[in-house]
Amino acid sequence: MRIDIITVVPELLESPLGHSIVGRAIKKGIVDIRVHNLRDYGKGSRLQVDDYCYGGDAGMVLMVEPVYEMIRDLKKERDYDEVIYMSPDGEQFTQNMANELSLKGNIIILCGHYKGVDHRIREHLVTREITVGDYVLSGGEIPAAIIADAIVRLLPGAISDETSALSDCYQDGLLSPPVYTRPAEFNGWKVPEVLLSGNPKLIRQWQDEQAIARTKKLRPHLLDD
Repeated sequence: MRIDIITVVPELLESPLGHSIVGRAIKKGIVDIRVHNLRDYGKGSRLQVDDYCYGGDAGMVLMVEPVYEMIRDLKKERDYDEVIYMSPDGEQFTQNMANELSLKGNIIILCGHYKGVDHRIREHLVTREITVGDYVLSGGEIPAAIIADAIVRLLPGAISDETSALSDCYQDGLLSPPVYTRPAEFNGWKVPEVLLSGNPKLIRQWQDEQAIARTKKLRPHLLDD
């Protein structure tokens, strides 16, 4: 899989993509993630990629030309399944969406910045708009790192125990049950006896009950869905 990320602040993505599961997956060749500096396509001596809004609103907007030219040149090299724009008014990112995107071959992620990107890019080049929440960040770099992390950990070989990702929160539409490790008792706080019973059937029943209870309490809308 290949993920190309377009940004005006590539430094923000160095650490999230260079370590832990994502970093190891890149080193193993499981995924190829390329971060592209939009200023490489900037205009003039200042490598300008933003300009004032038409209509007089405050804030700067990423210009249409450099974004168009970078995406055009990337598409000359390969076909892309999705061109994703990270935007606060996009579709809410979910685990199901991560599962779907993990099956794609090549993806471009465009990071918004300032007041966003010239809307003509969204109208004519972007295939999907995604948000990680109903709030505004300084740019789309952190959300892009979130999307990449959620996708990569699902790729075969990215996690040593692949069944671990299949039992994560939201994979079955529920929150995960509580988890514990040794010691069985600490400071008077005990691990539930059922988890020490060695009875897989009882343990699974307890986990299912806990998952439903936690979902009902913390994310009740998932049960409605």
